Amino acid sequence: MKTMSKHINPLNLVKGYSFKRLNVTLGIGLFLLCISIIVKSQNREITRKNMLFIEYPNFSGAHSTWFDIGYDAKYNSVYIGVTNHIDSVGLYEYDVSKKLMGLKGFIGNLAHLRQFQWQGKIHSKIAVDNNGDVYFSTDGGDNRHVDFMNGPHGYGGGYLMKWDPEERKLTNLGMGLQYESMKDIDIDLETGKIYATTFPQVHFLVYDTKINNFQDLGRLGSGHVPRVLFTDKWGNCYYVDWRQRIVKYEKSLGKLVFAKESLPAFPGTPGDVIITGIMAYARNEDESIIYLITYGGKIIAFYPQKIGIGKVEDLGGCYDKSKEKKWISYAPNLSMGNNGKLYYFVGAEGRFAKKDTVIFMELNPKTGEKRELFDFPLGEISMVTGSNVKDKEGNLYYAAMKNLPSEGSKHGISSPFMIKFNPEKEVQ
Repeated sequence: MKTMSKHINPLNLVKGYSFKRLNVTLGIGLFLLCISIIVKSQNREITRKNMLFIEYPNFSGAHSTWFDIGYDAKYNSVYIGVTNHIDSVGLYEYDVSKKLMGLKGFIGNLAHLRQFQWQGKIHSKIAVDNNGDVYFSTDGGDNRHVDFMNGPHGYGGGYLMKWDPEERKLTNLGMGLQYESMKDIDIDLETGKIYATTFPQVHFLVYDTKINNFQDLGRLGSGHVPRVLFTDKWGNCYYVDWRQRIVKYEKSLGKLVFAKESLPAFPGTPGDVIITGIMAYARNEDESIIYLITYGGKIIAFYPQKIGIGKVEDLGGCYDKSKEKKWISYAPNLSMGNNGKLYYFVGAEGRFAKKDTVIFMELNPKTGEKRELFDFPLGEISMVTGSNVKDKEGNLYYAAMKNLPSEGSKHGISSPFMIKFNPEKEVQ
């Protein structure tokens, strides 16, 4: 049996072990410090300095905005439709680089519409194609729309419009269905086809811009028309029917496919709320998940598939503190920050989880944790809309309104503005 060499000092072995132990300890310490920094950065404090309210200039009669907001990555601009809710709609552009909001013109003048072709608002999202051209559709936005639906003259509207930012030119691509508005649109970026849904008869339309072909695929509901449709990364389009089942335009087949089950809803949710379907959506970075908020206050993770209808996961209510009528938590807006968290405002149009209060929420979809960030009185924010609007810097944008005091009016007069928000830094 070999003995220890006389040249090896046992004390040196102990010292070597101590240094190794010290190195391990330092390594663990640095690792924990890094984890601590990451956690702190993910849960950094969000203050009002992370949010900016931006007014719309040169429109004294401005009353409201709807879902009509979108981002044009080619020109680094956000577009918004602002209306007096009667017959005048302004098209606004926010230049992200210059931090300037400007009026491009009024729809009636830009599209050379005649007086009988009045449009009450843009209700659809602002959609952008691969060339940076901007698309939206118009809506009656007034009781005259319904009153004249079967009248002697009918409603002359429901136009699909195209804005060319480079030429600063608006082109009227024509009507969808006679006497019908178009509530929402979206674009298949590969083919350029435009999907649309109409009001009040809820027809699903497909328009091929290259060959000027409009397809009517029929009615999908009645009553309070579902407001939102959206596309996946393959260019398929999704909507809901009157039972709140997902309806997919299967691009490869050129026809509609229906889910077997309705989307999740709280027990006791009224039928007219079910009918209204999805109010907002946001995509994760690789578009493998599309997050949805329903009119009944549910948040849903939808996993789209290229062929067929994908999995649906119930993430609970958009506001969990409501003791009764959880379905009343109304959130017609949703965006995802670069931090992977969802941000949305709860409350609008008489449907408030807190009386006359709009609540700004954060949801971590990976953990299910929800945080109540701010409460706003109606004089600051009365309604927020917009889906998935984010610029290259990670700023999120929403179309919003507030109630200004008015003599003889209980809640005041609505006034529109845009919200710019970034959860990771102060906004200017």
